[in-house]
Amino acid sequence: MLWRWPLWSRVRSFSGGHLGHIWLSGRRGPGEQHRMSSSNPVAALCQVTATPDKEANFESCSGLVEQAREGGACMAFLPEGFDFIGSSREETLRLSETLEGETIGRYAQLARKLGVWLSLGGFHERGHDWESDRRIYNSHVIINDQGCIASVYRKCHLFDVELPGRGVSLKESAFTIPGPRIVPPVQTPLGKVGLGVCYDLRFPELSLALVRQGAEILTYPSAFTVATGAAHWEVSRSKSTKSFPVGADG
Repeated sequence: MLWRWPLWSRVRSFSGGHLGHIWLSGRRGPGEQHRMSSSNPVAALCQVTATPDKEANFESCSGLVEQAREGGACMAFLPEGFDFIGSSREETLRLSETLEGETIGRYAQLARKLGVWLSLGGFHERGHDWESDRRIYNSHVIINDQGCIASVYRKCHLFDVELPGRGVSLKESAFTIPGPRIVPPVQTPLGKVGLGVCYDLRFPELSLALVRQGAEILTYPSAFTVATGAAHWEVSRSKSTKSFPVGADG
């Protein structure tokens, strides 16, 4: 629960996914300081089920972002793997792109056209030594309302798990490069946003470091399985950091 800064949420269903509107209030209790604008900025959480079809994924995501903007949102949050979810390691690597590729370019154009900020993560970003290494980063990309990349965080904590009884076998480290560092919180119309991705939620040091740098919102775009999601979303770093958690789960 969030006691210091009240949060109201409303979820409405749309064709192609779910869109959550979250109002962050500037109200405060006695003796507490304002941490959010009293103008009640609106954040939209866009939930989609991605496939290897990148064009279909973009159509679903862009449609939700457009509806978010029509609903008054100043920033839309898409889940991990918004660009695609590959059916194999080989397909994932083949479909990956650089930050200068078509996918990020299309979302930059969308942000500029609609005048909305976008949280895109994780994006399958080809590593800097792609030609020799053939590995990727799991990157959380923030695009501002001018269509420019405001920040890129590359996921530090990679997710390897074996749950034989539940049919879950994941080894992200087999083809993903761990990010080298956390990045400073990004000033957005919602407040200062600290960036994580999925499994980063498990590590309080990252959350505390972001809050020490001024983060008011912590965001963890995710693509958990049913089994792994149940084990993680109950872990709320907002309880120990007194910040708002935001996460779109694909």
